[in-house]
Amino acid sequence: MLAMLSAPLRKSAQLGRWPLEGSDMTENQKITTGGCLCGAVRYEVKGPLRDVVNCHCSMCQRVHGNFGPHSKARKVNIRITRDIGLAWYKTSEVARRGFCRACGSSLFWEPFDLDATGIIAGSLDGPTGLKTMGHIFVGEKSDFYEITDGLPQYPGSSDGALVNDYK
Repeated sequence: MLAMLSAPLRKSAQLGRWPLEGSDMTENQKITTGGCLCGAVRYEVKGPLRDVVNCHCSMCQRVHGNFGPHSKARKVNIRITRDIGLAWYKTSEVARRGFCRACGSSLFWEPFDLDATGIIAGSLDGPTGLKTMGHIFVGEKSDFYEITDGLPQYPGSSDGALVNDYK
């Protein structure tokens, strides 16, 4: 199973916590945890998470049943602490998606050529303190709901208009 993981998304030799310097927790030292529904996949993110971008593309509709709420972190800051259920599916030439093969939970969207990984916001242990900051691929949005929150909407990618969004 470990061979399927990219180098940055790796299982730790020690399943303990990230080492923290001093007793004051800064944003760069903050540890956020998450995982799947059944517990077969657990992960930790060291440092800041990007606020949530809701992706309404046709692939997210199939994977999530509606839109995909994605946070994001640098690959080097994501550590898999339990991976017995982790599997990856290459959804395009651009990215692969990580999910739990036991319970089906969607966990990650990992682009091949960027140094960051999308993390499905619902897989994070709360409270997260994250806010939704916008919507992408609304040109592919399903017709059974409306977006009425007043946040920025883009017919495709935001092309970097949203802070730390994928281009």
